[in-house]
Amino acid sequence: MDCIEEVNYALAQIKEKRPFVHHITNYVTVNDCANVVLAIGASPVMADEIKEVADMVSICNALVLNIGTCNERTLASMIEAGKMANIKNIPIILDPVGIGATPFRFHAVEQLMQEIRFSVIRGNMAEIKVIAGLNAKRTGVDSLEDESESAKVACTLAKKLGCIIAITGKIDSVSDGEKTYLLDNGHVNLTKVTGTGCMTSSLIGSFLGAGNKALYSAIGGILCMSIAGEVATTCKQFNEEAIGSFKVYLMDAIAAIKPQNITERVKISEY
Repeated sequence: MDCIEEVNYALAQIKEKRPFVHHITNYVTVNDCANVVLAIGASPVMADEIKEVADMVSICNALVLNIGTCNERTLASMIEAGKMANIKNIPIILDPVGIGATPFRFHAVEQLMQEIRFSVIRGNMAEIKVIAGLNAKRTGVDSLEDESESAKVACTLAKKLGCIIAITGKIDSVSDGEKTYLLDNGHVNLTKVTGTGCMTSSLIGSFLGAGNKALYSAIGGILCMSIAGEVATTCKQFNEEAIGSFKVYLMDAIAAIKPQNITERVKISEY
């Protein structure tokens, strides 16, 4: 199968298997992440109590760790859950939100990466450059980086870490260190709704939880969000300034997405 056939097969696997996806994520977007997992056909759980995370992840199919509102308590829970997921061979995705904004966030991700093996790391260009040890321009948790070198950065870091690196932005880059893909779908309104990055990580977690390969899980999760963003703008009631309505249409489009939508709309090239 080629890349898009792999992605379409992976999407069908989510619908068939309905994977259980455990999140330790941030409270700004937790509801959106739960709903997007349901919309794509998986089942979410949001549990961060350290006394239960090992038990919870043991009965799940994937783990999503997001440091958006991380604190000492949730960091300890992430490590506990991540270690158990590694023991059980449960795939884990890391979303290093704003890693370069404060020393706490940087050291939290550093500790997570020392303690846990990740299947996928997804972030914006600034976040991934910080992980790669490069200087990065940012404002708070948002990237101000030139994305022209994203494919090179993703490929180099994927080789170094031995996991999938996904950099989301105007053009997305996904690499396993051998193959690197550029994805050019999406709509500017995706940048105007908080949580679309977090939701994308949850979609990737849903693909991983269905037993799909990590590379195609990352591509699939990103394409579902970006193509749904395009489809949402085709609603008769769409108004580019009505961001609240766009968010509703976006969730509807994710729930309705089918392999045909991906095949017809995808803009993908190999680096």
